[in-house]
This record gives sequence, C-alpha cells and structure tokens, in this order.
Amino acid sequence: MAPIIVSIVSQHAEEAAFLWLLRNNAVHAPHYALKDLAKLDERVEAHLDGLRIAGDGGWEICKEGLGQQEPGEVFAAAVLAFESGDKDRISEVLEVGCQSVELSRGVISALGWLPYLQAKPHVDRLLTSDSALHRRIGIAVAAARRQDPGVVLESTLSSTDLWLKARSLKAVGELGRNDLLPVVKSNLNSEDPTSRFWAAWSGALLDEPSAIPVLQRLAEQGAERAESACAMAVRRMPVQAAHHWQRELAGRPETLRMAVQALGVIGDSAGIPWLIEQMAKPKVARVAGESLTMITGIDLAYEDLEGEKPEGFEAGPTENPEDENIEIDPDEDLPWPNPQLVERWWASHRLGFTNGTRYLLGKPMTVDWFNEVLRTGKQRQRTAAAIELSMREPGRPLFNTSAPGFRQQVLLQVR
Repeated sequence: MAPIIVSIVSQHAEEAAFLWLLRNNAVHAPHYALKDLAKLDERVEAHLDGLRIAGDGGWEICKEGLGQQEPGEVFAAAVLAFESGDKDRISEVLEVGCQSVELSRGVISALGWLPYLQAKPHVDRLLTSDSALHRRIGIAVAAARRQDPGVVLESTLSSTDLWLKARSLKAVGELGRNDLLPVVKSNLNSEDPTSRFWAAWSGALLDEPSAIPVLQRLAEQGAERAESACAMAVRRMPVQAAHHWQRELAGRPETLRMAVQALGVIGDSAGIPWLIEQMAKPKVARVAGESLTMITGIDLAYEDLEGEKPEGFEAGPTENPEDENIEIDPDEDLPWPNPQLVERWWASHRLGFTNGTRYLLGKPMTVDWFNEVLRTGKQRQRTAAAIELSMREPGRPLFNTSAPGFRQQVLLQVR
C-alpha cells in the first residue's frame, strides 16, 4: 500500500468525529428532516471511507485520537476497530469508551452504524461479557437496532449495576417487551431516579396506567428528564385530564416551559389562544411557536410570522468572558414568533380545527398520518409520531428516529 498523506487522513479523522457530534445533536433538532440527517450521515460515512482506505495508518491516527477522550473520536476509532475484528483494537476502544456514559455513546453509535450482520458478533460478545459496562453497551446497541437480546435482557433487569439496569428498563419499552411489564412496574418506585424514569417511560409506552403519576411527579419535581416525563404523561392521559394538569403546570413559573411544551404534545387547538399569549414572553416565546407548529403544522418562517429577538434578551453563553452561564440555549434553532401576526393567522384558520381533537402538524392523529410524519417531518416531530404510533400498538417496537439516516430511508422506503 502506498504511504498515506498524514495531514489528509488526520483531517478525515477530525471531520468524522466532528460530524458525528453534529449528527448526535441533529437527531433531536427542530429543523432537521430525515433527508437532512441522511445527507449529514453520508458526509460522516465519506470520511470514514477515507480512514478505511488509509488502512493501518487510518487506525493509528484514530487510536491517537482516543487520547482526547471525546465521544466523536471514540466513534471513529470504534467503527474501524469493530470492522477490522482485531481484538487488540477493540480492547483499546472499549477501554476508553467504558470510562463514562458520554464516551460509551461513541461505541454504541459505531455498532449501530455498521451493517447488522457485521455488528452482531461483537454485540453478542458484549452481552455475555462479565463486565457490566460491556453488557450495558450491548443492551444499548441491541435496543437501538431493535434486535431483542432475549433472556439476556431479562437478566440485566435485575442487575445491581444502576447504569445497566436503567438502560435495560429503557430497552423494554423500545423493544415492546410486554412480557416484562411486571418488572417495569416493580421499578416504578425505585430509589434510583434514572431507573424510575425509564421504568415509567417504558410503562407509558406499554400502556401501564400506574406509570402516569410517576411521570407526573418526576416532571413536577424538575427531575433530570422532567420535560420528557411530562410529554410521556400527557400522551397517555385523557385530553381533559391532560389540560387540567397542564394548567397546574402553567401556574408555576418553574414549570411554565413544560406547560407550553405540553400543549404541543396534547395537540388540542383549544390551547392555542393561551399559546399565543406566551409568545410575548421571551423565555418561552420560541417553544410556544414550536408547540403551535406541532398542533397546526404552520411553518412560522415560511408564512412570514417571525418576529425579532427581544432587545436585551440573552439565553445560553454570551461573548462576555465573565459570563458564568455556559448552558446552550435550548431554543437556538427555533424562530421567534410575532404574536400579533400569529394571532391574525389563527383568526383566519381556527375554523379548520375542532377543540377536543388531538392534532399533529395540522391533521388529526391517526396511524397513517404518523407514518407520513415519520417520512416527511422534522426530527422532533418524527420522534413524536414514533412514540404515538408505538402507544397505539403496545408491544410494537418504537421506531428509532436516531438511527443512521440512510438506514431509516430504506425502512421507510424514502429516497
């Protein structure tokens, strides 16, 4: 093999890692459609190809990148290591990838990236490993690929390793394992908040009523996944009960944002006048616009219903070096709605909606419409459609909207 040009191969490694980070954020972004995700994933794959062509030289550069201890670098190295089947390379990747949950995401994503038949032997070995960390990665990969690990999952649900147990509880819902509902129910009062959340999350997917109050408490307490808990709860509640709880959340400043999001999840146009009122409040204006879109399907930018960012409003880190706020603005990719323009738009469109009916993107929620949204919606909309679809058929595996875009396109027969 001809000598490699180190600078070019290094660039492939850097770009593969960087683009993986972009796609890791894109799968949850409000402005990415499946076609956009697929294009981004094709760029990742192109740089991985550059590393593959470089052979051993490509691996050595990726191996060096592992020293940065970043998930993107772990992803690139893991793809090459698992593709090669080289035990030493795999061991080096796992040694770094098992150091934290964040780093393990790179390993999980790499095994989710490879063709299934190529990944399966590695996943099987991880699932039967003596290491709880290895088994956790194996469960995560199997669940992400919607490949049921069978009795292994049943055993990991009773693990004393909290990370492994929590990931296994999540897998129950993802895989639609109705037979494991008794184990899920037994963990609804777990002392570990992460296990409690995933037990309730899976319980909601599998239509377990006792999961709903657990999700409500997690949301009200401001738990780590409070917004997800809130969304799952209202999806399973009768519309009027969901509205009642949403109003309670709206009455507390600390849960106002969740209340705004909840209306978008409920999908009932009865809440739209209140949503428009929230658009005058900078802290929740953009998420109110997103909830309006979730219900009506309106594209604020396309319909010229955008406003200006309020003067003096700051969210997320600023350019001021003395600013201690380093949290990313969660709404940075959402448009600012103009409340007056939106109100006029709604006045001319409200007769097309019936209060008490749940809508997603302007149409009543039906199985056929969920499948269409999976093909054509933006990522957050697609995720909502996937969850609603699974809830209507408890036991149906949850469609993975975070899977490689090119693989999703094949499954959904989209080009």
